[in-house]
Amino acid sequence: MAQALTEEWTGEDCSLGDVESALARLRETAAQEGGPPNLRTSVMTHLVWAPEEWFERARATLAGMSERHPSRTIFLVPDPDSGDAAIDATVSLECYSVEGMDRQVCSEVIELRLRGATAKAPASVVVEPLLISDLPVFCRWRGQPPFGAVEVDQLVGVVDRLIVDSTEWDDLPSVYAKLASLFEQAAVSDIAWARTERWRRLLASLWPEIADVTTVRVRGTAAQAYLLVGWLRSRLGREIALDHVEAERLEGVDLDGEAAPFPPGDPPLAPDVLSEELEKLSRDPAFEDAVRAASQLGQ
Repeated sequence: MAQALTEEWTGEDCSLGDVESALARLRETAAQEGGPPNLRTSVMTHLVWAPEEWFERARATLAGMSERHPSRTIFLVPDPDSGDAAIDATVSLECYSVEGMDRQVCSEVIELRLRGATAKAPASVVVEPLLISDLPVFCRWRGQPPFGAVEVDQLVGVVDRLIVDSTEWDDLPSVYAKLASLFEQAAVSDIAWARTERWRRLLASLWPEIADVTTVRVRGTAAQAYLLVGWLRSRLGREIALDHVEAERLEGVDLDGEAAPFPPGDPPLAPDVLSEELEKLSRDPAFEDAVRAASQLGQ
């Protein structure tokens, strides 16, 4: 698919009815300018909770994903200290021509800045009216969720899958216990966990030699180190010591002082990791066990 055009509308202190009306007008305009009528082929509603400091990075990660996952993407940018409750919106329609089809495929991107008290009621006030019925709902939460806060509980209550990246968190590994408390409410993914997959496959291939390992040195992010050793602890059913060497990505693993072979392939790009997580709906028991085990590493 090749991008055909992008239409946009902005509004301040607007209602959700204004947002829906804008989307309808943009689809009509796209059909007129693009020739054939457009076809909304959303496969999901994709929520992105992105505080201001995370917004540009969240937008960059999602660039180009509309072609792989046509969706209604809703960016929620909280600004609870901005005074009276209100919503500022930017609505855009990204349309693509598809080879062999006489229509355009269009994805909707809705950026909502939640001012004042609106930031504390994102699901009931904002999200639920904009969900596309009968389609799965994913939420990518940028930064560390304020576990126990009403905005977390509300969004977890309406999504099918919550996607986090514990590389973005402080308070590791104890905060993993709070993440584990959500497992019965929604399926959960962690991008830090996904980035250990190549290494987990490699380590599994070393069985049975790996069965007696006592100390694992991990050169990578703290999240990758804790989750990788948490996984080994949960699989082997016993304690394993972690020696963590900080690095921006997972660069190596030593088992009792011996370097493990390097797994084949290159580390996946951020959009590719997120794209893969958006194709999953079911829970991941191995991940959940690793998180619970990782939460015990600091004790």
